[in-house]
Amino acid sequence: MSTHTVSSQTPANPFSSPLLLQEVDHMSPRLRAFLSEPIGEKDVCWVDGVSHELAINLVTKGFNKAYILLGQFLLMHKNQAEFQKWLICCCGATEYEAQQSSNCLKEWCACFL
Repeated sequence: MSTHTVSSQTPANPFSSPLLLQEVDHMSPRLRAFLSEPIGEKDVCWVDGVSHELAINLVTKGFNKAYILLGQFLLMHKNQAEFQKWLICCCGATEYEAQQSSNCLKEWCACFL
């Protein structure tokens, strides 16, 4: 007969460290919302920095979900410069959109991976 124990630990809060709590104050509401939970099935427009126009371009190229865009970021080894260049050249992002989007995905990775 095996004995099963249930852990009483609560799931890790991505904002529980003092450093992250300070950084939360400087985050946009959209970034804070994106980082508040796992990606799940969120549409790509949930990614901070993705405008309506950029979302249309991304969906046209098959990047309709945030996790698919995250996959592209991970395939580029979380290299923000490379990811930004790809967003600008291949998806029509502005420099600002590319920076915001790559930062959003980098921060999500820091919280959840």
